[in-house]
Amino acid sequence: MNKITDLIINQGVLPLFFHKDTELSIKVMETLYSAGIKTLEYTNRGEAAFKNFEAMLKFKNTNFPDMKLGVGTIKNLEQAKSFVSISTDFVISPGLVDEVADYCKNENMLYIPGCMTPTEIIRAENLGLKMIKLFPGDKLEPSFLKSIKSIFPDLLFMPTGGVDTTPENIKSWFDAGVCAVGMGSKLISKNILEEKNYDLILTETHKVLDIIKNIRN
Repeated sequence: MNKITDLIINQGVLPLFFHKDTELSIKVMETLYSAGIKTLEYTNRGEAAFKNFEAMLKFKNTNFPDMKLGVGTIKNLEQAKSFVSISTDFVISPGLVDEVADYCKNENMLYIPGCMTPTEIIRAENLGLKMIKLFPGDKLEPSFLKSIKSIFPDLLFMPTGGVDTTPENIKSWFDAGVCAVGMGSKLISKNILEEKNYDLILTETHKVLDIIKNIRN
């Protein structure tokens, strides 16, 4: 299995965020790493995303090269090629983009598409993809995965979008059969970023990792 896939599964959560400020973005990444996060998604949302991502990669490679940093919200082949050219570790989309799937396969790179219907999941599986982002998670809910999981025994599922940090919500997803959960604003809110509350990011990340560990035990 792909090494990054293993990291996401072992971690149990894939944090994701974006902020226009480069220094702040690096500091959030550094805080997440100190909390025990070894793989992270930086969202391609806004003009500063590419510049920030490049700076984050440079900082990561120098200070904690064991971390894997991927890019999210990739919606077309041109975007995928841009981030692959600066050595992103993996690519995530809000939907399934066939051209990006084929490109990442040729580049031997993990591609995680967002899917909302069985038809999309079947397309992804037929393209050779192994991990599916259920998006938006709060619209699909754990009951959706429970009803389709047996049809896709060889796929890994990770809900993203509205997944909460409460033990009840996280447990409901793992009980339904996910391999991990993606967490954005519920973990790293806009207010936390604006206030530069790195201590709260550290505390909340520790809390989520402990919840997942307890669920698995």
